Amino acid sequence: MSARAAAERLTAERVANIRQLGGSLFEVALQDGRTAVAKRGSRPNDVVAEAAGLRWLGESGDVPIPAVLGADDEWLVSEYVRPGPATVRAAEAFGRGLARLHLRGAPAYGSPPPGGPADASMGLTPMRNEPCPDWPTFFGAHRIAPYVRMAADQGRYSARQIAVFDEVRDRLPELAGPPEPPARLHGDTWSGNIHWGHDGQVWLIDPAAHGGHRETDLAVLAVFGLPHLERVLGAYAEEAEAAGAPLAPGWRDRTELHQLHFLLVHAVLFGGGYAGQALAAAQKTLRAG
Repeated sequence: MSARAAAERLTAERVANIRQLGGSLFEVALQDGRTAVAKRGSRPNDVVAEAAGLRWLGESGDVPIPAVLGADDEWLVSEYVRPGPATVRAAEAFGRGLARLHLRGAPAYGSPPPGGPADASMGLTPMRNEPCPDWPTFFGAHRIAPYVRMAADQGRYSARQIAVFDEVRDRLPELAGPPEPPARLHGDTWSGNIHWGHDGQVWLIDPAAHGGHRETDLAVLAVFGLPHLERVLGAYAEEAEAAGAPLAPGWRDRTELHQLHFLLVHAVLFGGGYAGQALAAAQKTLRAG
């Protein structure tokens, strides 16, 4: 089905104009004056997982999330948000809202959003959302091991390098910091998914939502850099403390640990320097622990 036909069927509105933004992403002007984004899934369950994640993250209103206008097994049509400048005010409001969103919680570490599939994806890699009793069990089994195995099968890592990741997995209970309840996570907070809107707010887009550790979302914010990152983190920490759930001591020292999954996904997809970055993050995590 074409993007035009999908948008018209899922929104029950005629399309006035459509523009391809790249690949399977389209900007759609609807006859009623709304502007939407139509996105075609690239893997099974992509659309179902993303739509469920957007709804779950957006139900509280803590952080602006594009509304789902329609979805099926192939196409997602969501609200379009015009881009705007990155401001300190928006950054601080985002940090406070993200803290509140995380504290909405999740049923378990690894739990998918309500209505979301267990077998989801991040980018073009599979991602398993399987409820686990604690974060070390979940992160080791579903966010480190599968991607190290995929990267090793591609020839990215030697047996000695694989052993470094195995040691991280074995030591996760001591490396993870104090236990805390599972957070309601966006799951893929690199800077491209932090959308600075024309309305002066920061919007979260393209989630890989699940029940996870809030330090993971914070760590991934820093991978490629984010405007006003320290303002975001400072406002987050203040809001979390005011809510009676301060970040655990040493959370900044665990940044590389919480970046591991994101870096391993990129190692699988792109190889090159990402494999080295993931290995360096694992080694630094072991030294810090």
